[in-house]
Amino acid sequence: MLDLRAHFSLFLGADPERLHFAAHSHHPWPDATREAQLAAWDLAARRMDAKWGEVLGPLWARCQGHVARHLNLPDPATVAFAPNTHEFVVRLLSCLPRHRTPRVLTTDGEFHSFARQVARLEEDGLLSIRRIPSEPGADCLPRLIEAARAQRFDLIWTSAVFFGTGFALDGFEALAEAAGDEAPLAIDGYHAFLARPVDLSAIASRAFWLAGGYKYAMAGEGACFLHCPPGWAERPRATGWFAGFGALSEAPQGAVPYPHDGRRFLGATFDPSGLFRFDATMRWLQEAGVTVAQIHAHAHALQERFVAGLAGTGLDAGRLVVPLGERRRGNFLAFDLPDAAAWQARLAAARIVTDHRGSRLRFGFGLHHTEEEVERLLERLRGLR
Repeated sequence: MLDLRAHFSLFLGADPERLHFAAHSHHPWPDATREAQLAAWDLAARRMDAKWGEVLGPLWARCQGHVARHLNLPDPATVAFAPNTHEFVVRLLSCLPRHRTPRVLTTDGEFHSFARQVARLEEDGLLSIRRIPSEPGADCLPRLIEAARAQRFDLIWTSAVFFGTGFALDGFEALAEAAGDEAPLAIDGYHAFLARPVDLSAIASRAFWLAGGYKYAMAGEGACFLHCPPGWAERPRATGWFAGFGALSEAPQGAVPYPHDGRRFLGATFDPSGLFRFDATMRWLQEAGVTVAQIHAHAHALQERFVAGLAGTGLDAGRLVVPLGERRRGNFLAFDLPDAAAWQARLAAARIVTDHRGSRLRFGFGLHHTEEEVERLLERLRGLR
């Protein structure tokens, strides 16, 4: 089993008594990111405005390459970056038809950056939404495929791993086929990126895919990305001036031009330090020889050790939303508890960091964990009884 605690010494050493089991929310950053953070500052001091030549040049290209490698994309140029995924949500929505009410197919388990935005537009009659139940997880993708075949939609949006349950969808090729030639398919991969192996090669020409650095990519805020399939959503109405760089498309005279690659989804000026941290984390993983398959196996082994030791903790494996016997799960466990908020508060008082979403108490497992931390967690849980 991996033991990479020495590479997270700064985060772990900042509060040695804290048991952080919320890798699915805010993963600790590896020590390599501190030097990267300082490098961003030093570049600004040396170059000032001229720093953008480095940020949008070599650094940008390296970060695109990291994403393309982990997603098995044929062309890194399809990758765009933004400070948060909501920017990409807005730009994708701005591509929808305006001569009628656009129809969106999605699930009831999407993260707030999308769910809140489309619900607000739905309030004003600007979108027509069909929501497929995300639970039970095994039924969700077949229902999405059935709905996509039965009706024409203008956008299909779903998660790769649902943030409330941890269930992971497999087989997006069938959903892409069902979507036809008109509806963009967008996949929220935030809980999948660097948590589960992902291969988009079969749908790279068809599906948008977005994620970021806050969770398992271990880079923190400000390093979100979108894979933009060529030929889809080519002129977002919500556009920033950075999308004007390299705008080579042949637009009608007087029309706003866009580049054909992922830059068409760029916004405007941003804090580049997140990209420095992202680059440092990805290079550290490469140098350490750590693969996503290893990360996923490590997290699942820790989950199994945790569940095996639940006796006397007050938690019951029977309350897991996605049981250990289901291979289609992410790197966190969600317990369905009527008093999940009270549980989280009690755990926080005991210096155990978790979180809850409604009735779901979530424990996340990451690269900074070993079996020793899981044993400490179980011991402290038993002490709460």
